[in-house]
Amino acid sequence: MDGLYVVATFSISILLMSILWYIKTSLERRKNPPLPPGPLGLPILGYLPFLGNNLFEKFTELGHKYGPIISISLGNKLCVVINSPSLVKEVVRDQDSVFANRDIPAVGIVATYGANDIVFSELNSKWRAMRKIFVQEMMNTKSLDASYNLRKDQVRTAVRQVHAKIGNPVEIGPLIFRTELKVMMNMLWGGKIEGEEGERVAYEFLAVAPKLVDLFGKPNISDFFPFLAWLDIQGVKKQMETYMQIVDTIFETVITQHERNLSGEIEEGKKDLLQILLEIQNKQDSEISISRRQIKAIFMDTVIGGTDTTAITLEWAMAELMNNPAAMSKAHKELSEVVGLNDIVEELHIPKLKYLEAVIKETMRLHPAIPLLIPRSTSQSSIVGGYTIPKGTTVFINVRSIQRDPSIWDKPLEFRPERFLDDTIEKCDYRGNYFHYLPFGSGRRICAGMPLAERMLMYLLASFLHSFDWKLGQGETLDMSEAFGIVLRKGTPLIGVPSPRLSVSDLYV
Repeated sequence: MDGLYVVATFSISILLMSILWYIKTSLERRKNPPLPPGPLGLPILGYLPFLGNNLFEKFTELGHKYGPIISISLGNKLCVVINSPSLVKEVVRDQDSVFANRDIPAVGIVATYGANDIVFSELNSKWRAMRKIFVQEMMNTKSLDASYNLRKDQVRTAVRQVHAKIGNPVEIGPLIFRTELKVMMNMLWGGKIEGEEGERVAYEFLAVAPKLVDLFGKPNISDFFPFLAWLDIQGVKKQMETYMQIVDTIFETVITQHERNLSGEIEEGKKDLLQILLEIQNKQDSEISISRRQIKAIFMDTVIGGTDTTAITLEWAMAELMNNPAAMSKAHKELSEVVGLNDIVEELHIPKLKYLEAVIKETMRLHPAIPLLIPRSTSQSSIVGGYTIPKGTTVFINVRSIQRDPSIWDKPLEFRPERFLDDTIEKCDYRGNYFHYLPFGSGRRICAGMPLAERMLMYLLASFLHSFDWKLGQGETLDMSEAFGIVLRKGTPLIGVPSPRLSVSDLYV
């Protein structure tokens, strides 16, 4: 009898607690708005099995079905996707501080020295100090002007390499990637590491950098099931640690070399960014400071963030121009008028190249390099669009869908650079103030390297277009399909056959 009494008491207690829990959650649901609508998934896996091979298209399709804001479970993560400019404003402007943290991938922690960088660091005083250094000291006009010759050296080298392949097929994506990577290395530490030592460092870094980029884009179980991250089931974290040992050795080499030569003479136009960081580090009375670990983390942001995205954008720009001969003709005509066929492109020409700027803007509208931007994470529960976004939710901003929305853009799937010359939207810039056009993001987390990216996109594209005519190979057709990943790559590599445009062959030498 005593046993039956204990069982009955326990059962009644469980029943009462269940009733109380149900009443409590029901009251909370009445008190707080519901989660955004979205599709049902499977237990444990959530909606992961149904995503398919194109995340961008799937999110857009679900947006058409469920509305401008949707919730979706991916593994044991709750995700929210924003598909509307007005709701984007709520996230990146009205409640920016709540949505300013990052959902950092497992490999990102390793690659950024424990999130000691600008892209993935939490929104705190350390992040604010680093961003202030990066934006005010490294990305200002004076610093970028001071490193112009470091950029120019590598761009002219790439032009010479293409000239040596006149009449032969050139794979444009890898060409731009290698050029941009060398530009970034030159800007970061090239001012005092030249000759054989510079070539050796560049060779080592060129060998490992593409592998780092690929790992960032690789789907990782640890990111969908964080409680399994310690197992590193796919070995992705271990691979990143292996590559980072090589990278760290390179970084230590260049930093040590610069520290030895910090007081040496600097050729005009060749002051690299590492010199700026070390000067800040050595100022005893400076209000801002930076550690060696943070310097290396900023290097990773600059190299990984600035190289692959620029190369992807320029490959798409070249593809769109080759696919639209009239646009290519207009770009060539402008370059001939502004620069002239008896001269080479310099950065001083860039402000006058209005049509080429429109080409870049239209390319980034159709093919944003990071189509969902870098995911955000909520630091506290919030209300967006009348729905509850719980603390710790991963938030995607579906820029690709917004920038192709027919209710916002006229004939959105057509490549029409002229739309950015129209008086009504010509001021649609990269600064994140127009919530229907956000290729660099917006708010506190807008891309910190945007001033450099603007220069490099224009300078590289202008140099390759002004120096050469680009055609498809005989019998070749242009495939404009996309490849799924964290970045929006072309589905098939772009291959073009260059022919010279400049009137004087010495300009290629």
